[in-house]
Amino acid sequence: MTAPDTGDRTPGAAAGSQSSLATALTPVLTVAVSLLGLCLLWGFAANAWPSRAFPGPGQVWQVLLAEAASGDLFYHLGATLGRVAAAYVIAMVVGSVIGVALGSYRSADRFFSPWVILFLNIPALVVIVLAYIWFGLNEAAAIGAVAVNKIPNVVVTMREGARALDPNYAEMAAVYRFGLLDRIRHVLLPQLQPYLAAASRSGIALIWKIVLVVELLGRSNGVGFQIYLYFQLFDVAAILAYTLAFVAVMLVIELLVVQPVERHATRWRRRPA
Repeated sequence: MTAPDTGDRTPGAAAGSQSSLATALTPVLTVAVSLLGLCLLWGFAANAWPSRAFPGPGQVWQVLLAEAASGDLFYHLGATLGRVAAAYVIAMVVGSVIGVALGSYRSADRFFSPWVILFLNIPALVVIVLAYIWFGLNEAAAIGAVAVNKIPNVVVTMREGARALDPNYAEMAAVYRFGLLDRIRHVLLPQLQPYLAAASRSGIALIWKIVLVVELLGRSNGVGFQIYLYFQLFDVAAILAYTLAFVAVMLVIELLVVQPVERHATRWRRRPA
């Protein structure tokens, strides 16, 4: 018997692992270098035009550390992220169900299409104000107003996805007598995945911005509330500190949650060379 020859495979495996590590780190390094360049440009502009209305990165960083040390930063970030998560789940679930239903049944789509267009064009501020007037200054009204603003966008995206469904797959599922859950998992969701990803990506970007307006108008905590408080005090450094902290959190969610989930969901597709 001869010992297995592993000498030729070890360098290849090491090179492959190094290549995978470099591929994984490249997006992170690119983002880091890009943000560093933005900070340098910001610092140069702040030094060229010294003003209380335009603090430099150092001042904002000091405020950020002070707010974090006091615990206020994490408390208000947590409140805002909770509202973002709740509104996102409601909007995606309700919008997806309605969109697939409208895309699957043409008569229902013709009847409800004016409704969708109407809600698409109602300003977010109007929905928020009406929700507070009708339901009071409470958490349910705040989250509901944000979800209502996003649901029509999800409906439109998922309706187009339902229209693009291949009927051959539905016929195959009928032949093999798939149950409802199997039809959803193996037939419906794989075809709707690109549309779900598009609705999800745009949904997060839109929802967190609307949440800040909701907090500014009618909540007693959250990033939006803090921005309004420091606006009254004309404390631009604190406004930028809370804004950048929340944007940083959303960027981390995008890089560590949204993109990996999207890659995992589309792992079965052939990648371009």
